[in-house]
Amino acid sequence: MHTQRIIALLKKEFGQLFKDKKLLPIVFVAPVIQLILLGYAASFDVKNISLVLCDLDKTQQSRELAEKFVTSGYFTIEYATDDYGAIGSYLDDNKVIMALVIPHKFGDQILRHEPAKLQVLMDGSEGNTAAISMSYFNQIVGQYSNKILTDFIGGGPVGGVKTEVRAWYNPELRSRNYMVPAMLVLILLITTMNLTAMAIVREKEIGTLEQIMVTPIRPWELILGKLVPFIIIGAIDVAVVLIVMVFWFDIPILGSIPLLIGLTGFFLLTTMGLGLFVSTITQTQQQAMMVSQFFILQPMMYVSGFALPIENMPAVLQGLSWFIPMRHFLFIVRSLILKGVGISDLWLQGTILLVMGICVLGASILRFKKKLD
Repeated sequence: MHTQRIIALLKKEFGQLFKDKKLLPIVFVAPVIQLILLGYAASFDVKNISLVLCDLDKTQQSRELAEKFVTSGYFTIEYATDDYGAIGSYLDDNKVIMALVIPHKFGDQILRHEPAKLQVLMDGSEGNTAAISMSYFNQIVGQYSNKILTDFIGGGPVGGVKTEVRAWYNPELRSRNYMVPAMLVLILLITTMNLTAMAIVREKEIGTLEQIMVTPIRPWELILGKLVPFIIIGAIDVAVVLIVMVFWFDIPILGSIPLLIGLTGFFLLTTMGLGLFVSTITQTQQQAMMVSQFFILQPMMYVSGFALPIENMPAVLQGLSWFIPMRHFLFIVRSLILKGVGISDLWLQGTILLVMGICVLGASILRFKKKLD
């Protein structure tokens, strides 16, 4: 008898879902579009750095240095000027990010094996871009300086310390590889939490929730019938997003996919619980959307390490982040996908996520049942 009532509820929920032609694209198409757009937009890589070149030397050495910047793939010489006084206008008018000044006698100093100076002026209003651009500049000048030193000693060995740097897990240092897995977490949170909350609130608005309550259906059957469809939808969204991530962005999954799916289930407990909780404190779909957006989603994004390193936050926020489910699932997803770690490295985050999920969902179910009673 219980099974028949639950099946009837599931049929009703899926029937409402597929009957709403406007909702289907939001559920299944929007996550893919969001992943593609955010995957390209949410990048901290700096490329095509606009540069104004002021070459006051006009020698072979100055031209070689300028060519190094052009062929590096990071810089684009947008303007060239011989007027040192005009450089400031390029920066003031946001025409370029950086100005490179090669002074007089630059080539002569190199030929005489004397230290040669360069001047760099930079728009530092966007600190991250400026810092990365400066690191690229130092790399290019460093390579050029090493070439001069090698040529000077006739190609022989150069004394000193030689450093070899290798980047594990993301050899190309693409920020997209770090951000796209995080999009999976964000999309899953938005989709399942909002759909759960709005589906129940919609029942309140149109009055069908009261009609269901006078039937023999028990509260736990109603809750199960409401949550199961969105668990299935969340699983479908995860599969679609992973496919796009692997085949569109070329980011392989190095870890265990079954483990990823299992730990995703722990995270779904919290998102469903949060959606259920929102439905108990709101009366309209608009209220549910506003509460989810401003009181749950945005604080989670800021404190979870989604885009901002937790290590850079004040100690209070670092401590608070331990109570944010999104923090632990972000760690799990990024570690599984990028590093290929196993359960031995993720058991702490998995345990915390499971406990949080049980507590959040359990408390929300109790509150929802109390509202029904």
